[in-house]
Amino acid sequence: MPHMLILGQGYTASRLAVRLREEGWHVTGVRRTADAESLAFDDEDAVRAAIAQASHILSSVPPEGDADPVLSRYGAAIAAAPAIWTGYLSSTGVYGDAAGAWVDEATPLRQGRRAARAQADADWGALRPDVRRFRLPGIYGPGRSVLDRVREGRAHRIDLPDQVFSRAHVDDIGAGIVASIHRGPPGIYNLSDDLPCAQNRLIEEACALLGQPLPPLLTLEEAQLTPMARSFYAENRRVANGRAKRLLGWFPRYPTYREGLPACL
Repeated sequence: MPHMLILGQGYTASRLAVRLREEGWHVTGVRRTADAESLAFDDEDAVRAAIAQASHILSSVPPEGDADPVLSRYGAAIAAAPAIWTGYLSSTGVYGDAAGAWVDEATPLRQGRRAARAQADADWGALRPDVRRFRLPGIYGPGRSVLDRVREGRAHRIDLPDQVFSRAHVDDIGAGIVASIHRGPPGIYNLSDDLPCAQNRLIEEACALLGQPLPPLLTLEEAQLTPMARSFYAENRRVANGRAKRLLGWFPRYPTYREGLPACL
């Protein structure tokens, strides 16, 4: 039975764990505090034993400050592990602002505010020859989408018509990770949908699906966004996914928000 060790149990990794267990995998999770299916990150003996036993290892843990906590504590053990497949969930944020242009896996990384993320991405790539780095855009899915923000009155339409974003349904990301286990070489894969577009289009679609009125169109200043939300609008790029399609045989089940948002209902 294949054994997947997943360090970090966030939204994407948790849904992947459910899928793998349904497909007959043994899955060990690692999170801050232990539970019935996960080890505690600080339980070094147990985590190191799991690293030594797993056939597949995936980290979904982002950097904290200037360092990747998984690499800092367990990097040497993962580098020496007998696993046959290793993966890391990175971010398309490493490409920085492209002024709306397309980026792909060969695009040089920007440092700036994403310096720690870019460094972690590079460090994982250098850790082992079998590492797959999955660069992920905005992630949405059941319980975490613009539909929830519209329902809760938290959705903002921002008057930036030329600002575009790429995104991916959480289950398409899981499918891309699984596809890389069965085919394709190690390396970098962008797992994004086929239609980069303005965030306002998603809000308009969500309002139509829910029968809700459109929120007003605001400037960035009028919206009074949090610093984190405002930083979302500081970058503008389109993320190409052709490499994953060619090498992994992966095609998103939800190629645009038009298919993905109704599935979240």
